[in-house]
Amino acid sequence: MKAEIRFVGGESVPLLESMKSWLVMEDELRGRVSVCSTIGKGDLGTGIDLLSVVVGSGGAATVLISSISAWLQQPRKSDVVVKVTTSDGKSIEIDAKRVTTLEAQELLRNAFEADQREGT
Repeated sequence: MKAEIRFVGGESVPLLESMKSWLVMEDELRGRVSVCSTIGKGDLGTGIDLLSVVVGSGGAATVLISSISAWLQQPRKSDVVVKVTTSDGKSIEIDAKRVTTLEAQELLRNAFEADQREGT
């Protein structure tokens, strides 16, 4: 299972770098997180568009859910809206100012469980 993580609006590069640093602190996610770009050759842009995280069902997926939720609750100077797309193409957007850690975990868990059901 793969998850793509993007940030909606604002300056996404520092947020992506911060999220990547946060995720790779988890043993279960180390080596599973990569920075990707959807910008083609000759296109304008920063070159960093999203994080791709490859996890199996179970342990690593659970750690990813908890880690994203905890990262969202960290104090920031700007509004943060994260968009997570699962390997089946379904996306959810989570506004860090409008959800608790538990609500974020539930939203992410539902998205990953739906992806696993469709992947079997």
